[in-house]
Amino acid sequence: MNRYAVIGAGPSGLAAARALQQQGIAVEGYEASAGVGGLWDIDNPRSTMYSSAHLISSRTTTEFREFPMASDVDYPGHRVLKSYFDAYADEFGLRALFRFHTKVTQLDRLTGPEGGWMLHAEGAPARRYDGVILANGTLATPNAPSFPGSFSGEITHTSGYKRPEQLGGRRVLIIGAGNSGCDIAVDAVHHAASVDMSVRRGYYFVPRYVFGRPSDTLNQGRPLPARLKQLIDTRVLRAFTGDPVRFGFPKPDYRIYESHPIVNTMILNHLGQGDLRIRPDIERFDGDTVHFRDGSSGEYDLILLATGYSLDYPFVAREHLHWEGASPRLFLNIFPPSFNGLYVVGMIEASGIGWQGRYEQAELLAAYLAAVEHAPKAAEAFRARVTGRPWPDTTGGYRYLGLDRMSYYVNKDAYRSAVRTAIRSLEA
Repeated sequence: MNRYAVIGAGPSGLAAARALQQQGIAVEGYEASAGVGGLWDIDNPRSTMYSSAHLISSRTTTEFREFPMASDVDYPGHRVLKSYFDAYADEFGLRALFRFHTKVTQLDRLTGPEGGWMLHAEGAPARRYDGVILANGTLATPNAPSFPGSFSGEITHTSGYKRPEQLGGRRVLIIGAGNSGCDIAVDAVHHAASVDMSVRRGYYFVPRYVFGRPSDTLNQGRPLPARLKQLIDTRVLRAFTGDPVRFGFPKPDYRIYESHPIVNTMILNHLGQGDLRIRPDIERFDGDTVHFRDGSSGEYDLILLATGYSLDYPFVAREHLHWEGASPRLFLNIFPPSFNGLYVVGMIEASGIGWQGRYEQAELLAAYLAAVEHAPKAAEAFRARVTGRPWPDTTGGYRYLGLDRMSYYVNKDAYRSAVRTAIRSLEA
């Protein structure tokens, strides 16, 4: 029987282990921290979580379908989610599959007749596996851009932010306005001496509730064509949130859903109350002064870089994952076209994809690995389709921005449909 390794015990790693377990495939997991949950475990030294963090997608669209959360809260916080992953792992006996406190340091491809991969980890003997599933997440390596000049205060990435007390009495500049940046800005207005946000482009702000329901639970039936949905939702958002331009944000140079929206309208409330200001892009630093591209300037004690994360699989050479630009080029974000025994689960971003969407990735992978052992002709036909035909269009008709963080972005409906079609092809 073939044996596979899973790296990471966050949501994607648990999904991978569970899917392989259900197919009766031998699997062993590796996790650098003390337990399951990944970044949702705020006590994990590698976690980028902060104390006020909650889901930005609603509970019912995010949870694993086979294991609903024991909560009636629409947008639970990180401690509820850590408990959820603990319960999920215990329910299905997944914890026993993992080695904790065991950081993977290197993967070496073996060239002998059996092939496979040699996995090296701290505090554990090297072990050979027929394949390795990379499920160590996408939000662990901070993207920290540099700026001209020198800043005399403190500069830190939001990955180092944990509690609002860190901001107490300080003049804070947040660079970037993603979901975490906006969350932290809302924290900051209650603790900092002043709060500014520097942004380069406009954003669309989605309220958590529309017509009294979590906004992402609406229109869960047949998906609308991209242009029609963009037209309707833009008008709905305008009715519920107004025009963010009047609060100081630039006008977006793209349509809604062509970049990840901000699920936080509290920031607009605080802008309307004068609790914080929007500033333009940065020109240079000079001591405690930051000069902006419109000629204005401000003085600050702390700069928080809400500039996102870079995808990183540091323990394996990039050529094995067919990197192109900011991310690997993989069939359905899972399979290297060389079928070299490496697989990825969790390298996916999409509005509303949830953990169930990542579990479906794992189901497809498990179906393929089961076919390798029990239906080799079906596995061979699957590989032939991947290498010999155009790959499915998973954009859903949306023209995503050409940003690094959007390089592995998909439309949830188009993507999940393609995954289900692939699963059926292996089961036929």
